Amino acid sequence: MDFESLHYSLDLAAGKGLTLSSEQRAMLQTSLVILKRNYKFNRVLFWGKILGLKCDYFIAQGVEEDEMNNRKSLYSLDCMDWHLLPPATEAMIADVALAAQGRFTGDPSHEYEHTDMRIKGEGDDATEEEVTVKVNEASRLATTVSNIDKDASVVPRGAFTKSPCGKVQTNRSFGGSWCLQLERGGTVCVLRSLLWLGLTFFHVPQTPQHGYIYMGDGLMNLDLPFML
Repeated sequence: MDFESLHYSLDLAAGKGLTLSSEQRAMLQTSLVILKRNYKFNRVLFWGKILGLKCDYFIAQGVEEDEMNNRKSLYSLDCMDWHLLPPATEAMIADVALAAQGRFTGDPSHEYEHTDMRIKGEGDDATEEEVTVKVNEASRLATTVSNIDKDASVVPRGAFTKSPCGKVQTNRSFGGSWCLQLERGGTVCVLRSLLWLGLTFFHVPQTPQHGYIYMGDGLMNLDLPFML
């Protein structure tokens, strides 16, 4: 999101008690520009923050020509130095679901480990063997960002358009295409996810200002069925 959208989303997240300091905001405004240039992204979005026990992870995403494909996720521990996260493959997602539990530590090299007994072979030849799954926190971070994007990310209808060559791109005429009536004199449409507590989406009607931000502990809300 651009810096105006960044401030909108941070101010809305602040209503839930989570925000960034003025120093962190200033560093992001500088480092995201450098990040865009170094990686030759079309756009760079500040995705949000995942809380850790030792350190927090600041997450950004780089967008290339296609808004929906090849989006790159990066993390920083200080809002200045950025590190590329690996793509969240199906195998990685399965390993993380099995091995990683509890809060994030804040150490990307931290290793989670889970040992399981599995049956090998069939019939009389079947034997039990011990299988150990190991996964580091950087992989867990990549998986969590991917899961939140799949489960809870939203954009207003018409914000993107598909080009004749099949690429999904920002719709430059989107600014005045969304009409929405808000009650109580509100000027901003806000949605908050109950599945991923801390995910906030906003749209300022009649403007191109929209985006979402995540500020939370990276844990899915497993109590959701009891809240409905």
